[in-house]
Amino acid sequence: MNLVIFSGPPSSGKTSVILKACEALKSRNINAGVVKFDCLYTDDDVLYEKAGIPVRKGLSGGLCPDHFFVSNIEQVVKWGIDNKLDVLITESAGLCNRCSPYIQNILGVCVIDNLSGINTPKKIGPMLKMADIVVVTKSDIVSQAEREVFLSRVSFVNPKAVTMNVNGLTGQGAYELSTLLYSEDKNIDTVKSMKLRFPMPTALCSYCLGETRIGEDYQKGNIRKMSME
Repeated sequence: MNLVIFSGPPSSGKTSVILKACEALKSRNINAGVVKFDCLYTDDDVLYEKAGIPVRKGLSGGLCPDHFFVSNIEQVVKWGIDNKLDVLITESAGLCNRCSPYIQNILGVCVIDNLSGINTPKKIGPMLKMADIVVVTKSDIVSQAEREVFLSRVSFVNPKAVTMNVNGLTGQGAYELSTLLYSEDKNIDTVKSMKLRFPMPTALCSYCLGETRIGEDYQKGNIRKMSME
């Protein structure tokens, strides 16, 4: 089974792109399934079910969604294998822009949209910088000049990635993307002992552990202060 990790800012169009890519994979007799990671709520699993795509969802609640992802990915892979999937796609929104769920030697796809602003590629860190494929959405809504500037910013942050435009509504570009999502020589049966491409935040602070009181007396662990001079 192939494992593909989709990540990207919220509302960038990840689910729409994955739906169209799965449709293209199905047309080539490749069986794809999805596991959706989110924080408090999602009904995207209903969209996958309506499309006939095997799906499971996990809500991280009070935990960082990327930490939640890493804690559950082995069980997710087992689910995909048990369901005889050819391709298992995981979808997760990078909320803090600091983390990245990508795993070494596992295909990583970052979805980012043209409407987020031309400086966004500089803001989302390793989620974009360490992706193998960068999918740009909502390109039909902006001008040609804006598209070119945005793509140049993406390429500046991650010059090694394959960058492509995909329309999540019409499906334009989805078939081309699907050809990159499955390879017979990329099959895995476990992710045990594999390593993340980028480390999670370096330490815990008191607020990570449930502290709610404000003030230096309650701040412990990894603390960084701003210079106000």
